[in-house]
Formats: sequence, C-alpha cells, structure tokens
Amino acid sequence: MYQSQAAGATPPFNNLAARRLREALGMAHGHVAYSLRASYGLSYVTPETVADWERGRTRPSSAELTALAGALWCAPGELLGAATTLREHRITRGLASQDVAREVGVEHGAYLAMEESGRWRGNERQSAALAEVLGLGLRDFITVTGREETLADLLRSAATARWEGYVRPVTKLVPLPKATVEAVLDGLHGEYHARMVATLSWGGMEAGDGASGPAFLERIVEEFWSSVRDREG
Repeated sequence: MYQSQAAGATPPFNNLAARRLREALGMAHGHVAYSLRASYGLSYVTPETVADWERGRTRPSSAELTALAGALWCAPGELLGAATTLREHRITRGLASQDVAREVGVEHGAYLAMEESGRWRGNERQSAALAEVLGLGLRDFITVTGREETLADLLRSAATARWEGYVRPVTKLVPLPKATVEAVLDGLHGEYHARMVATLSWGGMEAGDGASGPAFLERIVEEFWSSVRDREG
C-alpha cells in the first residue's frame, strides 16, 4: 500500500469531503492524480493513491493536502478533519515540533516523546503555554493530553456513587470553578439514578434503551461537557 512521502506528519484529513469535492467537479481519481503530478510535481501520486486517501486507508501529508486542495479548487481547510491528537493540532496550525517545544519550554526530544505517547507531562506553566500555542480549548486540552479516559472513570464513579468525593479529583484534572464541578457532578448523579429507576421500574425503559443508565455512562464525558456549557453559557 502507498504510504505518504511524509509519514508520521499527516494532518487530520476529511476523506469524505475530498471525495465530495472531486465528484462535484466531475473528476475521476486519474484526473486528480494527473493534476498533482503535472501542476505540483508529485510524480509518485497515482489514481490508486487518491482513491486510498478518499477511502481513509492513508492520509496525505501537509504538502500533499495543500496540493490536493489546489487540484480540487478549494481551500486546504475544507479538507481538514477534526484534530484529536497533540500532533494533529500542531500540524493543523502549521507549526514545527521544534517551535512548539521552544514556546512551551520543554526539550525537543521530550516533546516528541509526549506527542508519540499521547501523554502530556508538562507542569502547570508549560500546560498553559501549550494551550495558548495550539489554541486549545479546555476540552481539546484534556483530550490531546491523554486525560479523557481518566476523566471518564472519575465521572462514572461520581454518577454511580457519592459524587461529593469526586469534586476534588475532577477539579484537579479539569481546572473549572469548584462550584461548577459540584453542580455538574450533582446533576450527573441525579440523572443517572433517575434513568436507572426508570429502567428498572414496571413499564419503564428496557435496559438496552439509549436513555438507560448504562447508556448514559457510556457517553458520560459528553454529558459532562454539555452540562458545563449549559452552566457557563
């Protein structure tokens, strides 16, 4: 299978958007490949390469994505998917790893290791600098630094047990006002138990229903952020 000429440096790619734009122009994979070779010097690109990009089998590098946007008469941003990792956020903003490491204040090799593992180990000052350099919102920061699963575990425990005991660890993980965390955890706890009562009650919802208690726990992180948005406006 074809691999990008810049393996490991691929931005998040919206393969469905690429297919939709190509079809709207009435172009076949071969037409796109020819344009990339003739106009952008990407001599190694074949119709199969373009097809693999669209099928999500491989992703174009930053340079390839820019050229593809030119061939499809669109802005590069129209071909970008949602960034979900530290590396993808950096690439999406067009930053070199050396520049991010320097701005954040960590050794370059250490930064690359954190990108590779998906676990951020910077201190509070470095974390704030990282969020600023990459333009990360709080939720994106939690996700790209590998803390979302820890948050999910805490939220599931808070919803099913005594939520008061989880205010401090959640606040430490997610720097929100204590009052906000208390209100949100209280709400999640109440919502979960209300769903469990409905699930188990005579004539209530079946356990496999999307509104049941277990289903609620499956999407607990989304419920948490939704509640935070509601409170903060």
